[in-house]
Amino acid sequence: MACGVDEAGRGPVIGPMVVAGVCADRRDLSSIGVKDSKKLSPKKREFLAEEIKKTATKIVVRIVEPEEIDRLRETITINEIEVKIFSEVILKLNGNIIYVDAADVNADRFAKEICRNLPEFFRPRIISEHKADAKYPEVSAASIIAKVERDKIIKEISKEIGDFGSGYPADPRTYKFIKEYYNKHRKLPPHTRKSWKSAKKIMKEYEQKKLAYFEEKSN
Repeated sequence: MACGVDEAGRGPVIGPMVVAGVCADRRDLSSIGVKDSKKLSPKKREFLAEEIKKTATKIVVRIVEPEEIDRLRETITINEIEVKIFSEVILKLNGNIIYVDAADVNADRFAKEICRNLPEFFRPRIISEHKADAKYPEVSAASIIAKVERDKIIKEISKEIGDFGSGYPADPRTYKFIKEYYNKHRKLPPHTRKSWKSAKKIMKEYEQKKLAYFEEKSN
């Protein structure tokens, strides 16, 4: 049976990345109306996630916390992290054909890197394409599961630390939230990816302001 793998939350500075894998009959997935999660409302995604769970023969979810992302980014890139996590999920799925949404600009290279990370005894056919979540129901289903799971986590984080916007670095609300939190607490908010450029920039700006303040005081 074919399986699909996709992620949610690769780019945000706050919150985890979630990678999901789904094995299911393509006809069953098509009949319940799965499609690219980005084209669905949150309520529709939640509904379809429950339908996918009823239909799928196997679902694997891997949550990659910000701390793990930061630790891995000390030695490898975000693309390499995705290769590593996708490989873990694919091994657990144990399917013969795996469709993946390529994280690399070179889709074929992404597939080859995944294969290199799999044990020699397990060699499924990896079909890696850009926008695979809009082409293959298996990947659409994985996209929905990953997105719904991450949305649940983000809601819990918002309850814990407050409304931080979308969590993406380009979101002014997110940037402002992190900056104000850092200025107040002298540390980044919980669940923040310290290795992200925006987080480093905020810490650097604060340290520069503090240094300038003490230099002015000493003169």
